[in-house]
Amino acid sequence: MMDWLRDNIWAAWLTVAAVLGLAELASLDFTLLMLAAGALTAAGIAVVFPGLLWLQIVVGLITAAAMLVAIRPLLARKFHHSGELKTGSAHVIGRTGTVVKEIHPDGGGSIRLGTDLWTARPFDEVSTIAPGTRVEIMSVDGATAVVYPVGDSLHQLPDPQPTRQDPNPTDPPQS
Repeated sequence: MMDWLRDNIWAAWLTVAAVLGLAELASLDFTLLMLAAGALTAAGIAVVFPGLLWLQIVVGLITAAAMLVAIRPLLARKFHHSGELKTGSAHVIGRTGTVVKEIHPDGGGSIRLGTDLWTARPFDEVSTIAPGTRVEIMSVDGATAVVYPVGDSLHQLPDPQPTRQDPNPTDPPQS
């Protein structure tokens, strides 16, 4: 076995590169991919200089280190461009939509967010928001967007004391 390995060290380096490349698929951090590139370079050196194991190791380590310093940050920036991956309904927080059905503190309103329709309620729990108003999603409560008007949109506060007309006035109307 050792004789075969000594004669085919390039195959061992190629196997190490393949294992690191497959392990990269699980991590997606690009670190193992850079190490696989170093092992692949060592395999190339092993084909040219099969008896110089120290040279294969040194060239492989230098290649891996150079890739980690120079290439990995570029790849990471390209593929992981946002600082935080938002999943579920968290991806809509901060986006703006348009009120389709009037939003009351009691609920029952709805907004259009892109092509999606969301149920909505006001953020401050006292506002009524009219259809056509631009709103920002402040949070998501279950499947309900919690929204607040933005821009030139004004929200309407309910009357604190609604006026009531007495059906039987005691005073005669003044002329």
